[in-house]
Amino acid sequence: MKVAVVGATGLVGSKMLQVLEERNFPVDELIPVASERSIGKLISFKNKQYQIVGMDAAIAAKPDIAIFSAGGNTSLEMAPKFAAAGITVIDNSSAWRMDPTKKLVVPEVNAGVLTKDDKIIANPNCSTIQMVVVLKPLHEKYKIKRVVVSTYQSVTGTGVKAVTQMMNERRGLEGEMAYKYPIDMNAIPHIDVFLDNGYTKEEMKMVMETNKIMGDDSIKVTATCVRIPTMGGHSESVNIEFENDFDVEEVKELLSKSPGVVLKDDVANFIYPMPLTAFDKDDTFVGRIRRDETQANTLNCWIVSDNLRKGAATNAVQIAEYLISKNLL
Repeated sequence: MKVAVVGATGLVGSKMLQVLEERNFPVDELIPVASERSIGKLISFKNKQYQIVGMDAAIAAKPDIAIFSAGGNTSLEMAPKFAAAGITVIDNSSAWRMDPTKKLVVPEVNAGVLTKDDKIIANPNCSTIQMVVVLKPLHEKYKIKRVVVSTYQSVTGTGVKAVTQMMNERRGLEGEMAYKYPIDMNAIPHIDVFLDNGYTKEEMKMVMETNKIMGDDSIKVTATCVRIPTMGGHSESVNIEFENDFDVEEVKELLSKSPGVVLKDDVANFIYPMPLTAFDKDDTFVGRIRRDETQANTLNCWIVSDNLRKGAATNAVQIAEYLISKNLL
């Protein structure tokens, strides 16, 4: 099994290498790929050194799978070239997510849509992934009508530059700014670009991606996405209206048995999900589950997951694991 990681030196690419190693993914040969300035440098994987190569060399090496985390423009240009060479691409950018000819996959939710013909597979947005992992079992049981979500997203979702900005601010140092405003001691209700409808692109990603992944355009979603000065994961306050009524304890029982979900809901003992507890874990954590007392058949919950792992690297690796398990390569 030859595996290429495109964007291997970036924040998500580095996490992908870590996840591949931790999950003991069957990598016989690793092909780390990065920009021209990194070609020839060495990276370590499973106690071996590998030399970073460029795109053309990676395609010539004919990997079975190429996991991309190199930005949308790179994916639009290079993913079709990998696919044309018979290589299955799992892409972490937004480039292919809403392409009607490409599958958008969260393994716990809709891995069954994948076939051998899918040579470019899209990895969803981090904030969408953790939400739909929780929504899926609830939708199957109670049928979701509407979701109102507010996110509290880690600076790691922006990248190294944002992490550096926050740490510089905490130390009282001047430095390059990833955001228009200071992020430490602040909350910025602006992720990605603003669109004509007044929403940001990140907010509309959550709307459209949820419908596509869940395979149900009848689910209404509205989102407000906020950047906060945390590490370790994204948090979401989610209000869910169902067609059918529910029992709160039954909801907790259902979620506790759902794949990829960990229930952390014991307010008497101050147990609830936080970025600190989600950090460097593959699961999606849910808690603060309670009935919305202002509206029938409506539930509130709090969802937290490590955006670099389940929100990016882990989900991509899980897609690759599924392809292998179903002999779809």
